[in-house]
Amino acid sequence: MSMKMTPKWWHDAVVYQVYPRSFCDSNNDGMGDLQGIISKLDYIKKLGVNVVWLSPVYRSPMDDNGYDISDYQDIAAEFGSMEDMQQLLAEAKQRDIRIIMDLVVNHTSDEHPWFIESRKSKDNPYRDYYIWRQPNEDGSVPDDQGSVFGGGAWEFDDTTGEYYYHIFSKRQPDLNWENPKIQEEVHKMMNWWIDQGIGGFRLDVIDLIGKEIDKKITGNGPRLHPLLQEMNKATFGDKDLLTVGETWDATPETAKLYSNPARNEFSMVFQFEHISLTWKQGDKWNPIALDLPKFKNALTKWQIELADEGWNSLFWNNHDLPRAVSKFGDDGQYRVESAKMLATTLHMMKGTPYVYQGEEIGMTNVAFDSIDDYRDIETLNFYKERTENGVAPETMLAAVHENSRDNGRTPMQWNNNKNAGFSEQQPWLQVNPNYPEINVDAALEDQNSIFYHYQKLIQLRKSLSVIVHGAFEPVFEDHEQVFGYLRSDSQHRLFVLNNFTGEEVTVSMPEPLQTEHAECIICNYESHQQLSSTLTLKPFESFAVLI
Repeated sequence: MSMKMTPKWWHDAVVYQVYPRSFCDSNNDGMGDLQGIISKLDYIKKLGVNVVWLSPVYRSPMDDNGYDISDYQDIAAEFGSMEDMQQLLAEAKQRDIRIIMDLVVNHTSDEHPWFIESRKSKDNPYRDYYIWRQPNEDGSVPDDQGSVFGGGAWEFDDTTGEYYYHIFSKRQPDLNWENPKIQEEVHKMMNWWIDQGIGGFRLDVIDLIGKEIDKKITGNGPRLHPLLQEMNKATFGDKDLLTVGETWDATPETAKLYSNPARNEFSMVFQFEHISLTWKQGDKWNPIALDLPKFKNALTKWQIELADEGWNSLFWNNHDLPRAVSKFGDDGQYRVESAKMLATTLHMMKGTPYVYQGEEIGMTNVAFDSIDDYRDIETLNFYKERTENGVAPETMLAAVHENSRDNGRTPMQWNNNKNAGFSEQQPWLQVNPNYPEINVDAALEDQNSIFYHYQKLIQLRKSLSVIVHGAFEPVFEDHEQVFGYLRSDSQHRLFVLNNFTGEEVTVSMPEPLQTEHAECIICNYESHQQLSSTLTLKPFESFAVLI
């Protein structure tokens, strides 16, 4: 390795993402809350993870489920109080679990006091906290920029006769990062949270804060990296915190800018190249089948490019994405096998793995019969927009079944009681009807469950440094059905092989990998004690061996 990375606590950490409104409801109002999370900390601890990333719990009118913040230093009433938050931090600390806060600073809610002031008059002291533009002479919108949630990015405001800019919903006005006061306010607020004892931040759509609106530059604007370096210096830079930026446009080149320790920006970023490969021409409402060679190529590229000067985040799913086993595996006959295969593929790579709630028990996508059963603002907006423009409702519903953000947001399945043990009341979003078979209680009772497979992968990362720091080399690079790779350091060679199909596959083993004595550290069928010249893999078979 050319540049030995200074070891950090997050190099061998595994992060568990909690989507609070869907995790556990302690007061039976149909929505998950902080006390619900506290009640499940022992479960999270049992899995072996030592970091929890909490989707936003700040005060919010919940237009976009909390990604529209009206007070950064208070907790949404439906989730609890600041006291509950302090209790969560304390109880997590007792179990050696750090809490990462999800920070949304590209935009706020339109109910944030800054925006309420900003829209009052053109000379209000808060006017420049947001992005305002005059209408064109004919009164039309300043330009044709679109919103990520459908429609245009400009919203007319009657009070001052000007437009404000919103990349997301019109209730999520963008902050003006050209204004140094915004930096000051955000840094002050971040330091306040750091003082509360959090373990770091996940920074929502952070690659948008360097935007230059009048040039129509949103992602990766020229001011982005200077702004991030200033943020690092003013807040978390001299503290041992995990920071991960959500960067939809990142390439390996820009990821190094964010995550090379020498640059003083973030620990790592989330990149989505492997995710968007199943979207036709980048359109998530036009799903296409997975092309495995392209998929492997994307993952391999990130592994190799970031080997010595950056750090990878590893994930299959989150609160914005469909369920991994439904997307990349088989959520029918081979649900358990394919979920374990996907877990092994991901957790044996270099980087920090993220487990999304329910992934560890193989929760699946949901297919509600009617669009009326969905709650996600993006899904509802696009369904309306596309069906009004001639897409057949059943075609659009099929796309929703594949890619709606609500797939990952159905309530956590704890047991086979009413509402899967999530709540005694009707949940805010219906439970997936497969909860009688797929739930935590069933997983904990079955020694061969997906849960224990994850638990073992997490233990292996803690005990085998080759998984954390070893070099990555692809094997069977162009193969249409299997994904194989080698991890190696001065002590160990670890070979990982995964069948991504529901069929038996026979491969010819390269000579250097053939051995009579392989030590199988994890598998989802029976273990391999030797690697001969040919190898037949069962459907979705997967294993990792030391050779």
